[in-house]
Amino acid sequence: MSDTEITDIETVPVKRPTRWHIAVFLAPAFLVYTAVMILPLIETLRLSLFNIVEGQLAFVGLSNFKVLFGDPRLSADFWNALRNNVIFFIIHMLVQNPVGIAIAAMLSLPGLRFAAFYRSAIFVPTLLSFVIVGFIWKLILSPIWGIAPSLMDLVGLKWAFAPWLGKAETALIAVSLISVWQYVGIPMMLIYAALLNIPEEVLEAAECDGITGWSQFWKIKLPLILPSIGIVSVLTFVGNFNAFDLVYTVQGALAGPNGSTDILGTLLYRTFFGFQNQMGDRSMGATIAAVMFLIILAGVALYLFVIQRRMRRYQF
Repeated sequence: MSDTEITDIETVPVKRPTRWHIAVFLAPAFLVYTAVMILPLIETLRLSLFNIVEGQLAFVGLSNFKVLFGDPRLSADFWNALRNNVIFFIIHMLVQNPVGIAIAAMLSLPGLRFAAFYRSAIFVPTLLSFVIVGFIWKLILSPIWGIAPSLMDLVGLKWAFAPWLGKAETALIAVSLISVWQYVGIPMMLIYAALLNIPEEVLEAAECDGITGWSQFWKIKLPLILPSIGIVSVLTFVGNFNAFDLVYTVQGALAGPNGSTDILGTLLYRTFFGFQNQMGDRSMGATIAAVMFLIILAGVALYLFVIQRRMRRYQF
């Protein structure tokens, strides 16, 4: 056999078998996700461009959006809900995520006793139903039969107690802090996992340079977990602008008092399905849902194409 024939035989590409089993395993999840998420989203966006005209569903283009932002009553409700949603998100960003990071940093300290118990105790509220959480906190904070006044009286702070859920000035903050209490375990666990993923060689090198304790956290660990903090932040953004259940449980569909806890989710619910004397409007409800989708899409796109690119240099 000549050298040329040997070379031709060696360069023949090997045909890899088709991995059809991957599609088989992914198909059920893909079909369920498409049926539950993708198709309803497409139908909602489509419905926002239609309205009932003379008893028939007709294409109206962007007219629903013009009504949403131009009608005095609808626009006032929308901007109030959007402002409350932004405040709801800011409270989570300024309270929930820093507290979660601080707890994760303390749990990652070597030699901490009962660390597993603390992790479980802090994460358990995340597993509870929002109905249970809302009902429990309504009982706790009730000025009539709640235990909050008695507990504050034990430490001499009963004078500071007020019906926080019943006052327009404090209701949104109170509901936000209840949500923070329930979901602080999520950023804690994500940041805790990121801290454990830091290579030991990096920490040992820092100790050799005399960087230990909290100084090590601020100068070494925090920059290295910035990508995880970014993920936690975008998850918080998406979750808060999709929020509905806890506000509905604690304050009802009207999100009282006087709409002070009304967010986009509760406004969407009342507009789409109707409530009490308010008639449901599917087209206008779909319009509000489309605006929510665009807000979330803009926030996620900002993170993916601007913030994440700047954080890549910290990843291993």
